[in-house]
Amino acid sequence: MDTIKSFKGYGKVDPAEEQAFRRKTRKRIIILTVSVVLLLAVIIGAVAGTLIHKRNKNNDDSTVGSNDSAQSLKAVCSQTLYPESCYNSISEINKSNSTDPEELLKLSLQVVLKSLSDVATLPDKLSSKTTNETVKKALGVCGTVLNDAVEYLQDCLSEMDVKPNEKLLTLPKVEDLKTWLSTAITNQETCIDALDEMSPNSTFVDDTKSQMKNSTEYASNSLAIVSKIAGILRKLNINFHRKMLTVTVTEPGFPEWVSPGVRRLLQEVRPTPNVTVAADGSGDVRTIKEAMAMVTKKSKSVFIIYIKEGVYKENVVLDKSFWNVMIYGDGKAKSIVSGNLNFIDGTPTFSTATFAVAGRGFVAMDMGFINTAGPEKHQAVAFRSGSDFSVFYRCSFDAYQDTLYPHSNRQFYRECDVTGTIDFIFGNAAVVFQNCKIMPRQPMANQFVTITAQGKKDPNQNTGISIQKCDISAFDQLTAPTYLGRPWKEFSTTVIMQSNIGAFLKPQGWISWVSGVDPPESIFYGEYMNTGDGAIVGQRVKWAGYRPSLTSSDANRFTVANFIEGAMWLPQTAVKFESTL
Repeated sequence: MDTIKSFKGYGKVDPAEEQAFRRKTRKRIIILTVSVVLLLAVIIGAVAGTLIHKRNKNNDDSTVGSNDSAQSLKAVCSQTLYPESCYNSISEINKSNSTDPEELLKLSLQVVLKSLSDVATLPDKLSSKTTNETVKKALGVCGTVLNDAVEYLQDCLSEMDVKPNEKLLTLPKVEDLKTWLSTAITNQETCIDALDEMSPNSTFVDDTKSQMKNSTEYASNSLAIVSKIAGILRKLNINFHRKMLTVTVTEPGFPEWVSPGVRRLLQEVRPTPNVTVAADGSGDVRTIKEAMAMVTKKSKSVFIIYIKEGVYKENVVLDKSFWNVMIYGDGKAKSIVSGNLNFIDGTPTFSTATFAVAGRGFVAMDMGFINTAGPEKHQAVAFRSGSDFSVFYRCSFDAYQDTLYPHSNRQFYRECDVTGTIDFIFGNAAVVFQNCKIMPRQPMANQFVTITAQGKKDPNQNTGISIQKCDISAFDQLTAPTYLGRPWKEFSTTVIMQSNIGAFLKPQGWISWVSGVDPPESIFYGEYMNTGDGAIVGQRVKWAGYRPSLTSSDANRFTVANFIEGAMWLPQTAVKFESTL
């Protein structure tokens, strides 16, 4: 990192410099704490004057407290998309008339948790009222993602239970809250998508949307409040967890949020496994599922699974209780997990994944993942990840429509191959691809190819697709019209930066989700310093939300350092990364 250059002697620090640095850091922390409290207390800027006026006219302490609380809550809720539901829902449980923004945030999370917990019981109730197996499968997806959403809210509240003298309002903690709330919103949207996909004319769709109205609004409200806090902290540019004086020089290309232990494992040619999988019987077990049965749930230590060369025909699903699982193989073309679940045969897109992960800290290295259903089976996912802090290194993802599904949370892909046809990188994670090979392939007759389809639903979600320093070239004799992507949701966000784009690309570069209808102005699509015959932007689409040539400032927002490094997880792995442009 550039900051290393300012230190002397390979990390050694002069005592006088260290003392001065500590004084400066203490001062900045004091400034930060005071600034955050002040800024949050008057988020809309006009609250203080109102309160002073009321105090001068009213000597009843209880009345003043109540008025103070109401005004503070209105100030906080004014930052949300649904200020009325924000104010009404929080004021109902604000028994102490708190004016503390942190306490109001905690109350807002409690509101979301209660509402989501109620909604999470809905799929089972609805499922008992139908004999339609297609609808039941969609409701099964709802059950999974809504229960996961409840857990993410529980995680948010746990994150706010700080120890004495510990500060909640640090950038890593706030970024965690922002990510998990973004995921809770994504999960609710995934439920609706599954119902729309499997039973578009069913009354279950409208019923579910109606039942979820409050929970989606409440989650959006909490996310808006957290996003305001995150914005303040980012502007102050202080990260309490960054130990500037003890940084050691590491190989360039590794983000900062992967633990030293995982970093070492990724640097080893063959990390020592907890269990070895071998289809020929030369390992501990023959199937990946058998190995996964040995994993301790929610373990804080890494469980390593070595998958020897071979093709493993199985569908593997690691739910949210699988933490810190690392799998590695003998190479992306040698150790392969293969499945063929698909939409045409009656499986919701979410459930078609050959391999799916949801628990935090998943790592895959030197592995291949394939869905062999073929283009005629439409949606058929090779890999789905909802794993926060997940890393994919030297892996391949091979299918046709909907190959790779970065569903949610923070993800990083390095030196990976992705092959597909329609929307073959899609989802609503905060995801960065670096030094990857992205290879569109020939689809069926009369189809076009779209590389990305990003699903950001709420303007405050910290999600999007960032493709940096990748090679985007045709996999085969590609003659179908091919585009970099299409906006899937109202706030879709995708950028292509410093990448080589082949001549296969249509000059307009991008295509609308609905033919002939421009996407809303709220999307954010852009390109930055790309090369190759397909990188010429003169004939690109003229959408209001598209930027053919991003400024360096805008592009920098989508680097690892700014887009997915809020909790500094990547440096703890050994996966190479480039933090900046």
